[in-house]
Amino acid sequence: MIRGMERKQIFRNNDDRENFLARLEKLLPATQTSCFAWALISNHAHFLFRSGTVPIATLMSRLLTGYAVYFNARHKRSGRLFQNRYKSILCQEDTYLTELVRYIHLNPLRSGLVKSIEELNHYPYCGHSVLMVHKKRDWQEKDYVLSYFGKNRASAIRRYNEFVAAGIEQGRRTDLIGGGLIRSLGGWSPINKRELRDAHIKSDERILGDGDFVNALLADANEKLERFHIIRHLGYDLDKTARRAAEVCHVALEDIFARSRQKTKVEARSVFCYWASREAGISYAEIARRLNISLPAVSYSVDRGEKIAKERGYQLLDT
Repeated sequence: MIRGMERKQIFRNNDDRENFLARLEKLLPATQTSCFAWALISNHAHFLFRSGTVPIATLMSRLLTGYAVYFNARHKRSGRLFQNRYKSILCQEDTYLTELVRYIHLNPLRSGLVKSIEELNHYPYCGHSVLMVHKKRDWQEKDYVLSYFGKNRASAIRRYNEFVAAGIEQGRRTDLIGGGLIRSLGGWSPINKRELRDAHIKSDERILGDGDFVNALLADANEKLERFHIIRHLGYDLDKTARRAAEVCHVALEDIFARSRQKTKVEARSVFCYWASREAGISYAEIARRLNISLPAVSYSVDRGEKIAKERGYQLLDT
C-alpha cells in the first residue's frame, strides 16, 4: 500500500496512471514478481504481489523512485511524493488470496470512483476489469486467480464476479490488516536493543496468516535478527564492509569507492553494496552518499552483488 504525502494526489490524470503502470509492466517480469490484484486511487494504491527472485523492497524502490522523478518533473514540483515507506503485509496465500483480491479490487467502489459493480467491471485502473476480460494487462496474473473459482474459464469469471459483488456490503475489512510483526517480536531480546530496533526494524511490516504460518516466519525472522545483531556487534560499518569486499574480490580498498567500469572493480563494489545493505542494515541513502551515486544505482548494485556473492560463495563473516 502506498500513499501520497499528506494524503495528496499521486495520480493527477490518466497519463500519470499509465506511466506508473508502464513502469510496473517492465519491473514485474524483470524481478519475476507476480501481481494478483491492484487498484490505483488518486492519492493511494494497493497491490497484491508474490515475490520472485528479487525482494519486493527492490521492486518497490525502483518503481516508486522512478515514478516520483517523473511526477515531479511533469507537474513542476519538488520534494517527497510518497508518505514514508510503503506499507506491507506478508500474507498466507491459500487462506487469504481470494479475500485480498476482492478487498483490493473493491477499492475504487469504496472510494467513490465508480458507483456500481457494473462500472467497476470496466474501470481501467483496477485489476478487476482485467479478470472480467474488459481490459488487457498482460503482466497481471489472471489464470491463477480465476483457477480458485473453477476450471471452466467462463464459469470461473462469473463466480469470481459474484464473489466480488458479495463483498460490497462488508465495507472496510479491519481483519485483513494483520497482526503487527514488530509487536509480535516485542518479547525477543534482540528487538529490545535500541541499535537493532532503530537500524533494522524501520517499516510497518505485518503478517496475515494462521498460527503455524506466523510462527514459521517469526522463527526465520529471529534467526536473521540474531545474525544482524552479530554483524553490528562486530562493527561492520561502511568502511569495514568495504575492506571485507575488497579482500574477498581481490581489489584494492580504494577501488571500492572509486568510479571505474573495470569488471572486477564493478563486481567488488556490487558485493560491497549488497553486504552493506542486506547484511549490515545500512540505508541506500548512506551508501549512495559514500559512493556518490544515485539511489537506483545502489539498488541495481545490491541486486548484482547478491547474485555474485551467492554464485561464488562469498560471505561477509569469515566463519
